[in-house]
Amino acid sequence: MRAVTVFIQISLTIVVVTGSVLIVNYYKDRDNRLLAEKNDQLTEENEQLKSEYEYVSSEGAAEETSDFEDWAYLEEQAHAFYKDSDGEFKKPWALFLVKKAEKYGIDPVVVYELLKVETGDTFNPNLVGPETEYGKAYGMGQFMKNTAPWIADMAGLPYEEELLFDPYYSMQLSVVYLDYLYNKYNDWDKALTAYHRGVEGLKEYIEENGDAKSWYAKEIQTKASRHETVASAN
Repeated sequence: MRAVTVFIQISLTIVVVTGSVLIVNYYKDRDNRLLAEKNDQLTEENEQLKSEYEYVSSEGAAEETSDFEDWAYLEEQAHAFYKDSDGEFKKPWALFLVKKAEKYGIDPVVVYELLKVETGDTFNPNLVGPETEYGKAYGMGQFMKNTAPWIADMAGLPYEEELLFDPYYSMQLSVVYLDYLYNKYNDWDKALTAYHRGVEGLKEYIEENGDAKSWYAKEIQTKASRHETVASAN
């Protein structure tokens, strides 16, 4: 009788262990499938973003801008950014930025200098900022996770945290956010200070200092005005 009892206990233990292993493997396989699907989706979204650059540099885009003699400007301005950054700001990035900024009527030099300040002259798309009371900032445009989603929505872009490290995605967010802030304030000091400190931070800065001329706004505008742009050379 005792042997039967032991046999039953061993059998039950085997069943339980086998069942546990099967359950663990099931959830592991499910998680792996979900992760693979998410990676495929992000890969597809990144490819879509990068395809915009390919369009910008295509003959079709050149034909679209030829009426405005814009293509030479795009090339020369992009080269100026590449040269100024000692090659850190890649030529494809520069072409993409100039085209996006022009679309929104923003001086691309301002956006370029903003990205330079935000990344400490590195233009590192994988940059993670220091911890603050509001969290960390990510990517070339240094966006926080509480800000990036609604800016992406405003830009008509998908949002995933991983996309903040995509340089094309980050540049688009920067351009759209600057466009939003400038339209809101019609003042570059306010727009740039708000980009750096947030809208509430801008209000606090003005209350404490009487204006929006922060070091951040002054540095970007000063560097932009000194930049050797194509326009100033003509």
